[in-house]
Amino acid sequence: MLTGRRILLIVTGGIAAYKALGLIRRLRERGAHVRCVLTRGGAQFVTPLSLAALSEDKVYQDLFSLTDEAEMGHIELSRDADLVVVAPASADVLAKMAGGLADDLASTLLLATDKPVMAAPAMNVRMWEHAATQANLATLRDRGVTFVGPAEGPMACNEYGMGRLAEPADILAAIEAHFATGPLSGRRALVTSGPTHEPIDPVRYIANRSSGKQGHAIASALALLGSETTLVSGPSQEPDPAGVAVVRVESARDMLAACTAALPVDVAVCAAAVADWRVVAAAEEKIKKDGELPTLALAENPDILASLAAAGNARPALVVGFAAETENVVAHAQAKRARKNCDWIVANDVSPATGTFGGDRNTVHLVTADAVDAWPPMSKIEVARRLADRIAATLGSAA
Repeated sequence: MLTGRRILLIVTGGIAAYKALGLIRRLRERGAHVRCVLTRGGAQFVTPLSLAALSEDKVYQDLFSLTDEAEMGHIELSRDADLVVVAPASADVLAKMAGGLADDLASTLLLATDKPVMAAPAMNVRMWEHAATQANLATLRDRGVTFVGPAEGPMACNEYGMGRLAEPADILAAIEAHFATGPLSGRRALVTSGPTHEPIDPVRYIANRSSGKQGHAIASALALLGSETTLVSGPSQEPDPAGVAVVRVESARDMLAACTAALPVDVAVCAAAVADWRVVAAAEEKIKKDGELPTLALAENPDILASLAAAGNARPALVVGFAAETENVVAHAQAKRARKNCDWIVANDVSPATGTFGGDRNTVHLVTADAVDAWPPMSKIEVARRLADRIAATLGSAA
């Protein structure tokens, strides 16, 4: 898939820079040509010699190098690539990218390039959570930069949280998804995932027990088949799928607005566990426990699946819903498919004993207008791949 692809890899400062070596090796194994740029901070953790040995190419470091400028030039270097990858992407380089600074070779290349940019952030959890970093990420996403990770876990600074560099295998998957030319190439997909949070007051909310694992896996599987995929996710701890545009929302109304904005698409898969109701008037201050039970007036939330299925000329060619049931799974799913006017329903039993919510495995039935296909128990990743393959086959036959 990557044979002949030209990757410009920018390695910035941080202990995670050592993982860039594994990424280079994997890219080269798949036939990609890798050219490296090493920042001054990155050189504190990995050497130019190690990058050069693995990439089998010269490593660039100095913006004002007479030799480098004569041989390549930073403008040509920034454009002689199919994809620019920043891994690890420090908080500093993300800030420079967002602010349009160009005070070293890496930031100058990023400002001068006309090619797609992918970044894999890595930093301390407090730096990741800081409002300035989050604002920079939002700015860069709006400009079309795609992100891989970060992951959650222990860090070299002995803290724990979001900010670990994604593993080389995950970054590689994102790069492969970027260049994917599978059966869904040229198609656009929309996936919803996770729960929604409907506020009661500033600290309490109504929600469903959904981790987002299944929806995120479906978005990833569709992207790997070549589709341009948008994932609209409610609050979830799942990492962003590689090669997928992620839109984060809180409430059902937010999710519907994001889905409507993503149209037109060829397929919509509504895997999110959307709260059926919301509080009519959420309290602006925390409701105090004073011995009297509060009265909560509820209103029905918009039906995202039914709305997409009834979108007129903007209706996706294939609309797929999920039915999370605790009894009479197939019968309820068949009724839901007819009621929502969608094409397929993926039905599963989410009774507590099944461990489906939050677990890694799922047992589903694919309900269509003509049949019910019972799938054996399998991982949620396998469910996602099987569903994506079925979607690709159906859209392909309809072309």
